[in-house]
Amino acid sequence: MNFNTILFALSIFTLPTFCNAQVQKSDAHCNDKKFNKRVNQLLKYSIPTMDVDQLKKEQKDVYIFDTRELEEYKVSHIEGAQYLGYDTFDPSRLGEIPKDSKIIVYCSVGYRSEKIGNKLKKLGYTNVYNLYGSIFEWINRGYDVVDQNGGKTNKIHTYNKKWSQWVKNKKAEKIW
Repeated sequence: MNFNTILFALSIFTLPTFCNAQVQKSDAHCNDKKFNKRVNQLLKYSIPTMDVDQLKKEQKDVYIFDTRELEEYKVSHIEGAQYLGYDTFDPSRLGEIPKDSKIIVYCSVGYRSEKIGNKLKKLGYTNVYNLYGSIFEWINRGYDVVDQNGGKTNKIHTYNKKWSQWVKNKKAEKIW
């Protein structure tokens, strides 16, 4: 076999791998194994993920955006998070954030925020992360959330009754 034949053969076997390439999965996880499996099934890993504990460490040094709907955000959100929306996504809500700023997006479990993260990438933002397990995992690990007035609350909007099963924190008051 000559070099071109070998190169052609290699490209046939490796091209599908490159075409289906995804962003490398991080060590982000959900503590509940069933929830972790469900989140893993929902994500395409088209943007990097961040573990909840990592965000807790960096919370004051990054831009955090809630990609749920306004009704969900008003019930509770991660302190410091700004409303960005999903169906009502509006890039003007990003303000003058530099394109290379570290941005973390979240929703209930990470599905909607991954889609919004991809929109941010298309807008030129280069340092976007999806919070793995999102606000449900945040609550499950016992981290505080705030209401629309900035006061701490135990309420969490779980989207609907079916999705509420993934909020395991007994102190959480589930609303849908």
